[in-house]
Order: sequence, then C-alpha cells, then structure tokens
Amino acid sequence: MSELSSTERAAVRAAARASDRASDRDAVRAADRSDLRDAVRAAVRAAGPYATAVTVAVARGDREEILCFGRLGRSPDAPVCTPDTAFELGSVTKTFTALLLAAMAVRGELALDDPVEVHLPRNWRPATVCSPEPIRLLHLATHTSGLPRLPPGLLTRAARAWCSNPYAAYGDDRLRAGLARTTVRAKPGSRYRYSNYGVGLLGRVLAETGGLPYDELLAERVCRPLGLRSTTCRPDAPEAAVGHRHGRELPPWHIPGLPGAGAVRASGADLLRYLRAHLDGSEGELGAALRDVQQPRLRLPHSADRLGLVWTRRRSGDRELCFHTGGTRGFTAFVGFAPDAAAAVAALANTGPALDGRFVQAGYEVLRAAARAG
Repeated sequence: MSELSSTERAAVRAAARASDRASDRDAVRAADRSDLRDAVRAAVRAAGPYATAVTVAVARGDREEILCFGRLGRSPDAPVCTPDTAFELGSVTKTFTALLLAAMAVRGELALDDPVEVHLPRNWRPATVCSPEPIRLLHLATHTSGLPRLPPGLLTRAARAWCSNPYAAYGDDRLRAGLARTTVRAKPGSRYRYSNYGVGLLGRVLAETGGLPYDELLAERVCRPLGLRSTTCRPDAPEAAVGHRHGRELPPWHIPGLPGAGAVRASGADLLRYLRAHLDGSEGELGAALRDVQQPRLRLPHSADRLGLVWTRRRSGDRELCFHTGGTRGFTAFVGFAPDAAAAVAALANTGPALDGRFVQAGYEVLRAAARAG
C-alpha cells in the first residue's frame, strides 16, 4: 500500500481533530443532560416535606417532558397529579397581565404611555400624587408607579385570614375606596418598587378598556388563542391540586379585587404551551405582544438584572434567561425560558413558599440546566 501524501496526512489529522471536538461536544451534552436530571430531582426534593403534588415541565428545542409526582391531596384516595393538574400561580399571573397589556397595545386599544386615569372612572383614581407626572400603564407593568406593595388597609383588615386567604374579602368596592386613600410616594417612573397593588390595578384598567371582567378578557385574548385549556381564574378549577401550608390543607385562593396580580391557575402542560409561545413567537398581534413583553425596559437597582413588562431578564453564562416566580398561601410556582437556547421550565408545588425560597431557586436551577442542555 502506498504512503499517504502530505495533503492526505493533513486531511486525516484534521478529521481526527474534528472527531475529537465532536466527542468533546457529545461529552459536554451528556454532562449537561445529567445536570438537568439532577436539577429536576433537586426541585422535587425542595418541595418537601409538605407538598403532596409537584410538576416539573421542561422543554428543550422540539423535545418536552412533563414530570408529575404525588397526589392532589393528602388522602391516599386523592387523584394522582397529571400534566393537566391545575396549580395556583400567584404572581406568575402578572406575566399573563403583561401579555394582555401588550396585546391590547398592538391592537391600538391603548398605549403603554397612556396615563392610568384615561382608562378609569373618575372615582377610581389614586388620591395623592407627589409630582405632576401621571402614573402610566408602563409604570404599572414595570413596578415604577410609586404605588405601595399592597393596597391601604389590607394588612389590618385581612389579619385573621393572612395565613390562608388574605385577599378574599378585597373586592371592587374596596379597591375603589382604597384608591381614594392611596398616596403615591415616588415620582412615577423614577423608582422600582414591586407592587401587587400596581399590577392588580393594571388588570382592572385592562378589564375596563376591554369591556369584560379580567378573567373573561384573558380567556378571549390570550388563553384561547394560545390553546391553554386548563388556565383559568376560577377558584373551583377542575383537576386542581389542594394547597397546603405547613401540612395543613387550605381553601382555594380568592383575589376578586386584584385578579391581574395573582388569580391565575394553570397546569404544567398549559404552562409549557405558554412559555413555548414566548420562544417560538407567532404571526399577528399576539406574536408581536409575545416579543414585546420580553424587551428590557429598565435595569433593576443594585443588580445586573433587567426588567421587561413584568418579566425579569438575567444573563447566566452565555445564556439570557427570562423568568418570574409566584406563590399563594398554599402554592409555589416558577416559570422561565431561555430565548437563545429554546428552553423553557415550569416548576409547580402545592405548598406555600418556604422562607428560604428553596423551591423557587431549584426551579431556576432547572432552567439554567435546561438552557445549557438546549
């Protein structure tokens, strides 16, 4: 057999190097997949000891997996947790409100720079503003409105139900009365201050503008177009897990006056569809809105994180992550996606948030691992 020419030998060496690089990439991918499996296991452990139902849903590229553990309640006869089991989302609701806002802006029904008062009756306005700058819809969606975290008087009047259902008695009448007693303590747009009150008020503005109650408007403009079959604001949602706080069963969460801040319930299957819509986009008005909510609007104080419309954006290694967390007295939720890795994660547990935030942090670690493995 004749000797290889120098050109042929160079080609062989190049092929070997390419093979080595491919082997290295395969090894890295395998390690990343192992990290993802470990992160999912850690998330399930982090839900203990009080959760009876946990869902961890992961999408990477065109692959997805919805892992469900446990039963919907403590009874051994309780139905098992499935991909269609509904969990209370708490503040993850705010991402739905932001998408509804962006969709209505694309349709020309409102503009992000509109003052709140343009879309509310005269007796639905905050009483005192510390500057001539009006509160704008964008301020409500970026927590820069100057409104306090909670409506005035809520803590006092809800004290007895604080560990179970503190918002249950806070309806439209109390929201209207509370606005008349609300002092805006910072110039709108000048300071970040997380506010359930602000995004809840935004939900009310959208309902006023759209001419439907918040839950019906959300179903018409967001849930049905995206094919979200189990997503609802109804406290009696079918196939719903029972919430727990320190092992004690809790009644369903009610938030009648501020549904845009925390009333949505959804399943792991629906949340993957919802998050994939942010990754994949679509044509038309809703596609433009899905892109718009992700655009950075401001940098959070003392942080490298940025804020879109409600969504937090964070750089993790070479990946950009978008995420939000939520909790009610009986549930904890984490959702997030990595736009440049086509990865998405929803982590849900039917137990209230722990003081150390371990389940939320575990959900975030699943997202990081999914983004690396994507």
